Amino acid sequence: MQECPNREKNLQQCNCTYEPCSRKGICCECIRYHRRMGELPACYFPPDVEKTYDRSITRFLKMKRS
Repeated sequence: MQECPNREKNLQQCNCTYEPCSRKGICCECIRYHRRMGELPACYFPPDVEKTYDRSITRFLKMKRS
């Protein structure tokens, strides 16, 4: 995993509640991981949706339509 010079600053805005995540604050790694999984990162979701860990694109689109 690469060093991120903005990690501390990114962590201030990161709403990911998955505690063992090694990508927290390293946005480029987070985005790369979730793209590979067919998902979006936590920062695309409000807290009530993020905490369900359903970060699918389908869930994002449903959320935006409501």
